[in-house]
Parts: sequence; C-alpha cells; structure tokens
Amino acid sequence: MSRQLFGTDGIRGVAGNYPLDEPTVHSTGAAIGQWVVASGREPAVVIGMDTRESGHWIAATLAQGLAAHGISVRFAGVTTTPGVAYLAKTGPFAAGVMISASHNPYQDNGIKVIGHSGYKLPDDVEASIERSILSHTANPSPAAPLVPDPELDHQYAAHLASLLGNDSPLQGLDLVMDCANGGASSLAPALFAQLGARVHSTHASPNGRNINLNCGSLHLDSLRDIVLARRAALGVAFDGDADRALFVGPTGRIIDGDAVLLVMARALLAQGRLAGPNSQPTVVATVMSNLGLERALAASGIQMSRTPVGDRYVLEEMLRSGSNLGGEQSGHVIFLDHATTGDGMLTALLLSSTVLHSGKSIEDLTEGLEIFPQLLVNVRVRHKRPLEELPEVREEIGAAESDFAGSGRVLVRFSGTEPLARVMVEGPDHARVSLYAERIAGAIRRSLGAD
Repeated sequence: MSRQLFGTDGIRGVAGNYPLDEPTVHSTGAAIGQWVVASGREPAVVIGMDTRESGHWIAATLAQGLAAHGISVRFAGVTTTPGVAYLAKTGPFAAGVMISASHNPYQDNGIKVIGHSGYKLPDDVEASIERSILSHTANPSPAAPLVPDPELDHQYAAHLASLLGNDSPLQGLDLVMDCANGGASSLAPALFAQLGARVHSTHASPNGRNINLNCGSLHLDSLRDIVLARRAALGVAFDGDADRALFVGPTGRIIDGDAVLLVMARALLAQGRLAGPNSQPTVVATVMSNLGLERALAASGIQMSRTPVGDRYVLEEMLRSGSNLGGEQSGHVIFLDHATTGDGMLTALLLSSTVLHSGKSIEDLTEGLEIFPQLLVNVRVRHKRPLEELPEVREEIGAAESDFAGSGRVLVRFSGTEPLARVMVEGPDHARVSLYAERIAGAIRRSLGAD
C-alpha cells in the first residue's frame, strides 16, 4: 500500500495545513510515542528544529503527543539534522525528531524521525507509525513552548571538533560560510573559528522567514562573489538543516557533491582507509552523479556503485557493501566512519582539513574530473503515473538513448516530496543534451503537465 504521509524524507508539507496541521502533528507525536513504548527503549526523545517560524509550535505540539504516552522530551532548539541524529545515537533516547523541510522555503516544514541507531527509520516502521497516525483522532489544546537545552548543541559541536584531533587544525584557512539562515547559523561559524579558521559568515541571521531565501546550497552566486572578493581559499554553503554542503573554490568554480566525493575518496585511499566490498575501494553514489566522476574514480583504482536518488538509498548500499564513503551530487556526503547520515558541517570540516594540509587548492585536488554536460529539467505534474503508461515519453527516452549509444545517460523520475517529474540528460555535448531534455520534458508536459 502506498503511503500517504511519509515521503522519501519524512513527513513534509505547508506548515498549518494537513499533514502539518495541529491535530495531525499531535497524532504524529502520539504515534511515535506508541512506537517508543512498544520498542522497550528509554521513554525519551530528543527534538530539534531549523529556523522556520513554524518550528516552535510543531515541536511543542509533537511533544504534547509524545507526553500522552509518557515519553519525555529534551529540546535541542535550533540545530541540524545530523546533530539530532548524533544525539539520538549517543544519548539516552529512543529516537530523535528533526523539524525541518531542508532546502524548501520557510512556508514548508517537515517531521523527520531518526531511530536510536542514528539512522532514518526503515520503511516498514514508518508505515506502522503512519497507520497509527491515521487511526488517531486528536483535538489538542494549545501546547506550551519548549525550552531549548544548549548543552545538546554543545555535545554535537564538541564531537565534530574532536574528529580533527589538534587544537587548531584549521589554522590559516580563509573560509567564507553561507549558513542559509538555517540550522547551522550559530553552530558552524563558531565551530570553525574555534578550530582556527578565519571565517567570514553570511546569511547567518535567521528571522523565521529567510531560511534558504536566495542563499544556501541552492543559490551559490552570492557566495562565489564573496569568495572572489575576499580571495578566500574556500567557500561553503549549507542548506536549511545543514545535512548537505556545496563549495566554491578560489577561482569561483563550483565544487559539487561529485567533486567532494572524488577529493575525499582519493584522500582516504592514500591513507589506506577507503573501504568497499571484497577489499575493493568503493564510492557509493546515485544515478544522478556525473559519468565524469565514475571515470575519474576508475582512473584512481576506485570502483563506483550507483543507487536510486536519495541519501537513504546511498546509506543502505554503504551498509550492505561495507563501504565508508558515499553521497549525492547535491551535497549529501556520508562518512560512515564518523556519522550515520549526511552532515554538511562534517563534510566541510574534513574537506577543509584535506585542502589545508595538501598545500593545494580545492580545484587542483579535483584534477582529472571531466564533467559531462548534464541538464536537469523539472516538470510540474498533475499526478504521477508509471513511465510504462506514457508511450510518448518512452519514445523520446528511447530516441535519446539510441543517439547517445552508450556515451550518455537519461534518467526520468518523480520527486518523492513534490509534484514534479525530474528529467536528467547527460551526454557528450550541450546541444544534444539540451535537445533531448526539452523533448522528454515536453512529452511529460503533454501527458501529465499541471498547466
């Protein structure tokens, strides 16, 4: 049975509207509480949120539902998704809940549930919680605001700082940091300055409505301008909940998740620490990662394994294969030796340290990465139907694949969180890539388009 509430990254929607209206949020807390009781774990949950103005009432209402089943709550306040995952794994908690809609605008919000393992819940557990939510009727009274416990953020920041070992491991690094007016706005600049970096932070003044607004990992122009103006060694941009990070090099070049995977894979390989199945050094990426990454890794003796889009699928394959590095082109990078989820601050720390101690620029470290032209077109749709039922779309995909004859790729998929079809075409030249992307997108618009 298809799920109504949980998507690929928890429950998400417009704050105040179903399923993020007060009764459903309260029912969600109650359903999580039932699951915690049934698990036999510590009857306690840690809750964090990003900077959206709706986060406070959602967290308080969720806590009210949890309390109905005797579950106590510690509130981390404004933090990051990987911070909540770390606290859930290392603290006396049955689970963690992050209130965030990641890179979406402030009007949206979401509820992400993380188990005591530090991992997102398996599909069957989410399905069980969803059934409980849908069967629960709630008419909650106004919930009392939660009081943040700053010690929780301190624990997470101390953990990250400990991973680099020295007192000032980033001494001498000039770094520009775009915090997306989100969950990392206070944490990240303070941490990197503590570790010795010269930090210029921007978009670190959240007001509840400016999260991701023309800033962060989806809007890199202003970060590039500042990096160039300050002649900084590196720029980093987080998204709203800081589970991803993208970078800008000193010449203004964008360093996406593919480039980060290449740099860190080579660094780990040189240290003898890049793991994989049957002792074969392996990087786990998704079908969206550029063909150029696969070829550059192969030239370094590193295998690449592809998964469907979504960091949860990357993680599943990493756990299955015994790999310790994986991620997405969008900037979710998982260092399984240190974390259970993509962590933008951790990625920025490890990449910054690698750059600083190599004596090279980030751009030099990506040598050999030839990016094949790639175009992503989003098409808003009325509803989602299997591609097998759309003959015109299948015909256009077949024409592209026949023309490329193995020198390119076509990927068409539906978003797990929005009413969108995503068309990705990759090939040897921009003209053909653009031609086929628009032809396939046009076929989808005619078949399913919302306009």
